[in-house]
Amino acid sequence: MLPMKLSAILVALLVVSPTWAQDSAAIRAAVQREKQPLLDTLKELVSIESGSSDFDGVTLIGNRIAEQLRALGGEVEKVPPVSGYLRFQNTPERLADTVVARFRGKGTKRILLLAHMDTVYAKGMLAKQPFRVEGDRAYGLGIGDDKHGVATIQHVLATLRNLRFDQYGLITVLVSPDEEIGSNAERDLITSLSTNQDLILSYEGSRVPGDDIRLATTGVELVVLTVKGRASHAGAAPEQGRNALYELSHQLLQMQDLSSPSRGLKLNWTVASAGSVSNSIPEDARAMGDMRADDAADFAGLEASIREKIRDHLIPETTVDVRFERFYPPMSLRQQSLPIAQFAQRIYSEYGGKLNVATKSPGAGTDAAFAALKSGAPILEGMGLRMYGAHSNEDEYVVISSIEPRLYLSARLIIDFSLGRTASE
Repeated sequence: MLPMKLSAILVALLVVSPTWAQDSAAIRAAVQREKQPLLDTLKELVSIESGSSDFDGVTLIGNRIAEQLRALGGEVEKVPPVSGYLRFQNTPERLADTVVARFRGKGTKRILLLAHMDTVYAKGMLAKQPFRVEGDRAYGLGIGDDKHGVATIQHVLATLRNLRFDQYGLITVLVSPDEEIGSNAERDLITSLSTNQDLILSYEGSRVPGDDIRLATTGVELVVLTVKGRASHAGAAPEQGRNALYELSHQLLQMQDLSSPSRGLKLNWTVASAGSVSNSIPEDARAMGDMRADDAADFAGLEASIREKIRDHLIPETTVDVRFERFYPPMSLRQQSLPIAQFAQRIYSEYGGKLNVATKSPGAGTDAAFAALKSGAPILEGMGLRMYGAHSNEDEYVVISSIEPRLYLSARLIIDFSLGRTASE
C-alpha cells in the first residue's frame, strides 16, 4: 500500500492534470459544437456597425461584447481612454472604451488574448452589405478585420468552459476600440497588461490563400504633406496665382519611387485634396500617405528622403511642409516565439491542416506590436480564422471551414501551455 501522503499527491495530480493533451477527441468534439454558435456570433457582431470614428456604434458593440464575455464567466470592465491620449490626423473627437475581461483559473500561466472591434467602414454601409453566407464563405463588413477575431476568442473560451478546463492561472481578453486608426485609446494599456504575461495570442486573421500564424508585424506611419500657394482668378489672372495643386502633384510624383518592397519598406499616397471652388487657383493642397517598415531604422531613412525631396519645387513661391505620425512600431521576430509556433504546427496537423509560420510580416501593423514593447513572452499573431478582403468594401469574408481547426488550435495551445506541455519533445 502507498503511504498516505504519496497517495494524496497522486490524487491531486490526477485532479489538476487531466489527459487533455492526449484526449484530442474530446477537444475536437467540443470545437465542432462551437461552429454554428460562432457563425451566429459573427452575424450579430457584423450587424452592429462600428467604424472607428463612430463613437455610438463602437460603444454599442463594446457593450454587447462585454455582455458576452461576462456570460462566459469573465470579470469584465470597460476601460476609458486615458486623458491626454495621443491624437493623430484621423483621430475622432471621442474614442470608445476598451473591453477587458479576466478569467481566473487554478493554475499559474497568464495568457493574454487580443482582438479589435472597430472597422474601416462608414456608417450606413451595412444596409447594402449585410451578413451573408455563400458556400464556404461568410461575408460582412469587418468580418475579416477583425470581428471574427472577437468571435473566435469568445468561442475558444466557451470551448474551455464546456471542457471544464481551468488549469490556467489567468486569461485576460482585451478588445480594442480603435485599432484601425492607431490604437490611441488602449496602446499603453496593452503594453502594461503584457508585461507579466506568459503567452500572448493576437487574433487577426490568416489571409487567404495562406494558412499561417505570424511572428512579426510591420510598423505603420502616416505622412502628411501640406502645400501653401497663392489664390487667384482661374480665368482672369491665373498667372498671378501659385497653384498648390500643381506643386502637390509634383511632390507626389517625385516620391513615387521611395518604396523598397524587398525590405518591407513602402510608401503609398492614399488621400489628397486641394482648393474649394473650380474657378480659383488653389491656394492650399494636402496629401496623406501610408508608410510601412519592418525595421524602425527604415522609417528614419524614409523620413529623411522625404524631407530632402520636398526641397525641390515646381512652382516658385510655394511652401511645402511635412509631418509624420507613428501609428505602430514594427515587431521583429522574437526567438522565444519560435518553439511555441512549432508546437502550434504540430497541434494543427492533428486536425489535418498544415500551418505555416511566417517570420516576416506581410505588411500589416497590429496591436501585437504594443504587446511586444515591454514583454518577454512569446507572441503569436494571426490566431483568428482564414480570411480575405480586409478593407475591400464588398469582398471581405472568412472561410467557414477554418472555424473548427482554428478553434482546436487555440484550445489545444492554451490547454497544453497551461499544463507545461508545449516544450519540444
